[in-house]
Formats: sequence, structure tokens, C-alpha cells
Amino acid sequence: MTGKTECARESRESRPALGEDVEGMDKIKILVVDDESRMRKLVKDFLTKKGYEVLEAGDGEEALDLFFKDKEIALIILDVMMPKMDGWQVCREVRQYSKVPIIMLTAKSDERDELLGFDLGVDEYISKPFSPKILVARVEAILRRTGQADAESILEAGGIRIDKAAHQATLDGTPMELSYKEFELLTYFLENQGIALSREKILNNVWNYDYFGDARTIDTHVKKLRSKMGDKGEYIKTIWGMGYKFEVDK
Repeated sequence: MTGKTECARESRESRPALGEDVEGMDKIKILVVDDESRMRKLVKDFLTKKGYEVLEAGDGEEALDLFFKDKEIALIILDVMMPKMDGWQVCREVRQYSKVPIIMLTAKSDERDELLGFDLGVDEYISKPFSPKILVARVEAILRRTGQADAESILEAGGIRIDKAAHQATLDGTPMELSYKEFELLTYFLENQGIALSREKILNNVWNYDYFGDARTIDTHVKKLRSKMGDKGEYIKTIWGMGYKFEVDK
């Protein structure tokens, strides 16, 4: 660990403070550490869909190498049981030089493990199996708390305003009563204004792992969403034989 310690000592002064803007950094970087490639892929897929850049490590030593090499990592998702170096030791090493937020993943649900994690400076402790959406929600909450959340959490177009952080939508200042999927669908439309979106692409980005049916569910949700948008429902235009496009009339 001598080389890593020296590298960490050299990088400590140059590491950006939590919440500090880094010129040229387009996406928030998250390091996912787990010896199971399937688990890494699952977490990475969900985080990537939310606009994060994900780095992967299959063991503790690789995790430290990546962490001390890349000064822009904003959060670590860290498994406990790993070869070469477990999550506890990784956490100890990181905490000597950084207060970067850490979410600890473990197959155990022992209270003593949880207390140990918090003693080491773990920010969140999640037991496997877990919902990837809950994990993403925890990630976003921690990044907001530490001042690193995406500044583009507010979307506005044609009198529609979406606050992604608060999970709220308003229409000309009036709150909209939307289901979870209706909110996600409207958000996706606003994020892709003027772009023709196929039903399959909408399914992959809004429903992803939760849905195993066919693309016709999109039509049902669009119909409901249009009715709740009143005359602004015409912003969601049908692209016959393909899908939909959200476009505010000039």
C-alpha cells in the first residue's frame, strides 16, 4: 500500500472539495465496487440511465487504484465481501484522505456490521438484495446533500415545470397529479424535446428492467398524460408507425 499511500497524499491537496464545480466535468462520476460482474452491470445500467458516469472495480485493491487515480469520483458504492481487500479496509483507506460519500452494500443484515460501517464513515448502508431504484434514489439524495447534485434538476417547457429532485410537476403553476410512471414519462419527453422517440426507446429508458410486456403500454400512458395536460397535451405529438415527439409549438 506504500505506493497508494504516496499517491493519495499527493492528490489530497488537489482533490476538489465536495460540491465544487470542476471545469470540463460533464457528468458526475460514481465508482461501483463489487466482485460480481452481474451486480456491477445492474447498478451501472441504472446509474447510467440517470446520466452518471460509472467506473467499475472488481476488488478492493482495484478500487483504491481507481479512486486515487481519478480525482473526480464523487461517490463510491462499495461491496463488503470481496477478494484481496474487503470493503471495510477500502473504506478505512479512503477515509484517511477523503470524505467522499460511501454507500456500503452487503449480503449481511447484522446490526453490528451496520454500526461498524457508520463508525468508519459510511454514509448509507444497504443490504442485498436491494431495489436498484432505491439505490439510485439514495445516491441522488446523498449528492444533493453534499452539494453535488446535477444542476439540471429543473426542466421547463411551454408552461410545464418539472423538479426532478422533489419529484414534482406543475402546469402553469398548478401541481399535476401524476403517477410515478407518468412523471418519469413526462420528464423523459422534456429531456428530449424535439427528438422523435420510438416506443422501444421510451420503454428502455422509462420502464427498463421493470417491464416485460409490449410497447403498447406507452400508448396507454401517453393518452392518460395528455388528458392531464389539458390543451398542452398536444405538445406530445404522435409519429405514426414509430412513437412520439415532445415539441412546444412556437
